[in-house]
Parts: sequence; C-alpha cells; structure tokens
Amino acid sequence: MPAIRLVDRGVIRVSGDDARDFLQNIVTNEMDEVTPGKAGYGALLTPQGKIIGDFLVVAVTEEDGGGFLLDCPLLQTADLMKRLKLYKLRAKVALDDLTESTAVIVAGDGGRLPEEAGLRYADPRLPELGDRAITDRDGVEEIAGGEMDDYHARRIALGIPDGGRDFAYGDTFPHEALLDQLGGVSFKKGCFIGQEVVSRMQHRGTARSRVVPVVFSEGLNPEDGVEASAGGKLLGRVGSCARGRGLALLRLDRVADALTAGHELDAGGLAFTLQKPAFIRFPFPGEPEFGAAA
Repeated sequence: MPAIRLVDRGVIRVSGDDARDFLQNIVTNEMDEVTPGKAGYGALLTPQGKIIGDFLVVAVTEEDGGGFLLDCPLLQTADLMKRLKLYKLRAKVALDDLTESTAVIVAGDGGRLPEEAGLRYADPRLPELGDRAITDRDGVEEIAGGEMDDYHARRIALGIPDGGRDFAYGDTFPHEALLDQLGGVSFKKGCFIGQEVVSRMQHRGTARSRVVPVVFSEGLNPEDGVEASAGGKLLGRVGSCARGRGLALLRLDRVADALTAGHELDAGGLAFTLQKPAFIRFPFPGEPEFGAAA
C-alpha cells in the first residue's frame, strides 16, 4: 500500500541552544526520551490543564541542524506558534513554521517507510500505527499516493483519538483524550504548564469522560459529531467514524449506569457497544473493577 500524505498536519521547528530545556519546561512529555530515531508524543496545555495542541516531537541530528520538529495539527499550528513565542522569553530558541515547505506522510499499511521518504520516525503512540516521515513538499506526490481516509480508518480501528475530530482543543483534558494511555504525559518530570491539574486528575482518578472506541450495529456509521445517549440521558458525543467503527467522548459513569439498567447505547439511531483496545489500562463500564478511577 502506498504512503499517505496527511494534509491536515503542520510542522514547527524548535531549534537553538536551549531548545530541549525550553520544551521540557512547558510540554507534557519527557523530552529526555526524545532522541534522533525515537520520537515522543506530548501536548502544550493551558494553565487550567486543557489541551492547546498535541503533537509528535522529532529530534533532528546535529548534521541536519539540530533541534526538534513538531508534527502537529494543521489547524493548531498558528496557535501553537503564538503560545511558544509567548513562553520563549529570553531562551536561546528559534521558532519556525515549516508547514508551507514540508509534508507529513505515513506508511499506508502501518509498517515501515523507505529511507528516501525523509526524516523517518516510528509513531510513538502505538507500534501498529507504523512509520511517519517529514519530507520536502516538492515531489511528495511521487512517494505518497495513498488515501488519507484509509489512514483515519486504521487509526479509528486502533482506537487512537485525533484532535479536532474526537476531542475539542481548548476544552479537553489530557486524560479525556487518552494522552495518559498513549505515553503523552510524564508524571515523573518536573513542572510543565497545567501540570497541577493533570497530576490531580491522575492521583484522584477524576477523569469521568474518556474517548473510547465504539462499534456500531450492522457495520454502519452515524454522522460525525452526533450525540450518544441511553435511556433518554446524554452520554457524550461521537467523533470520527469509518467502516462501522468510531471514537466517542463519553461519560463512562453514565455508560455504566445505562448498562446496569439494561438500556441500549444509541448514536444517531444506531446501537453501539464499547470495544476496549489492549493499550487502554483503565477499567471499562461492565468490568468488575470499574469505579471512580475510570
């Protein structure tokens, strides 16, 4: 299967002598673990702990100029640049938006990309997502002829949320978007913006809403963004859908109550069930250990 260009992604370069320390002090992931050949996954939060933008962090070798590239959502690139400049202060850091000259591509089959694809890195969120690469915009069509819908269908089937589709930027906590399950938050590093709120949610187990994979009846899809309900009560909202599967941001305590009462879970007139992927470690409704920690 050919590689796929993700036209909904942008690229920001963070370079300079203080680049690593600068990011370490503000983003959610552990920057010491990001090295050439090993990407990281993290986010920049508001002081209240809500996600401004999540991104993959890729280290650039000194031979190629050093620093880091942020593989980020296209619609959040301008806001991320604005916030990064705000926090830069006197740090020896240069910030450049490379979106117009670069492209982000992924392996169409979730495997490896060829060396000539560009700056390659395995998606750090889940091995099954395969390789990604940041490459020059010129000539990208020659190496990336696949359909983006195929990538998103695979992402949905694996249970990986996508910002702007499955959760709203500026209104979602990292736990709700599964960053704690996908290696996107370090609970051992020093302070980062919004850390107090995120740490409190982690230790108190107060994340009642989560993005979870769902399977619809008859292999059909409701419209993206429809409400999910059961027994006349709102459970949350469905995000992206493909091929009879979807991701939905749901109040799991309400889902548990609905299942206990024998109510059918419904979205846009289609019944659905929750399907727990192997990477999720918190208990699902219906499991014996389900409780406040969900």
